[in-house]
Amino acid sequence: MLVKEYRICMPLTTDEYRIGQLYTISRHSHQESDRGEGVEVMENRPHHDPVHGSGQYTEKRVHLSSKLPSWARAVVPRIFYICEKAWNYYPYTVTEYTCSFLPKFSIHIETRYADDCGDNDNVFDTCHSDEPHEVTHLDIAFDDIPERYYKSVEDLRNFASSKTGRGPLQEGWRSNMQPIMCSYKLVIVKFEVWGLQTRVEQFVHKVIRDLLLVGHRQAFAWVDDWYGMTMDDVREYEKETQAATNEKIGPVAPTITISAEVKYPAIRSAPATPITGEPPEFLSLPKDRLRKTSAPDTLTLPELRERANGPSSHGSPSNKES
Repeated sequence: MLVKEYRICMPLTTDEYRIGQLYTISRHSHQESDRGEGVEVMENRPHHDPVHGSGQYTEKRVHLSSKLPSWARAVVPRIFYICEKAWNYYPYTVTEYTCSFLPKFSIHIETRYADDCGDNDNVFDTCHSDEPHEVTHLDIAFDDIPERYYKSVEDLRNFASSKTGRGPLQEGWRSNMQPIMCSYKLVIVKFEVWGLQTRVEQFVHKVIRDLLLVGHRQAFAWVDDWYGMTMDDVREYEKETQAATNEKIGPVAPTITISAEVKYPAIRSAPATPITGEPPEFLSLPKDRLRKTSAPDTLTLPELRERANGPSSHGSPSNKES
């Protein structure tokens, strides 16, 4: 298990971010979906928790088969999906990701939102927050993202919102921007496979870091599209977009799933996107390894050799001293 904390500041209030987050997730899911692939919404309903109060529960299946790189398609069944379960008790949310093909793999993200600049070191009160873990501050304007995700219209160093008057974001903006809020994310990745656990968990954290940056960049870059929406407006937008997304994906063939019980407390938010490119180094086969010859090409029994060469002076094994 590898635990890391990410802190992402936004030039918004927490109330504004709540609307923007819901809008961004729905829009992003729709854009990334295609026939037979994408984000299929299974449930989206109100939920009440005795500790956290009223919230919203969502369950989604992220179908990815054809979007996997060739090295992954070679070992993964043609039809599989990522299952996302989220409990939103804003300003506290919990999200779980599991894979239908890898029962020993899971991601748990606990998120808290606060109207500050990311300087609160005691925002989490779970057992996992007490474990030593790395804290990373992500800058939505100046941190690098993979080239395949870059869009000039979403470059916040150049973007200015016509509705809010905020932006472009300048170097050091987190120190002097008002309003400002922070999304604190405690991310727990588990991949319980001996020999691969550490490298896979580190690799997944790198992917999560990139997705968090991209998702939060989009939330602000699209602010003029969602700014001014009420909660009722964005819930209606969710329903319309989810229906359009499910129709866009179409019927999904049934798949055999493998489930495993999560044995540690559920730490119950960013949409998953496909990983592309070459296989990571730890999955590559050694190129210079010599093939080992474990046996001769042909095995000849003594009896067959005797028949081929005629009588021998040697007695049978049963006549020899043991």
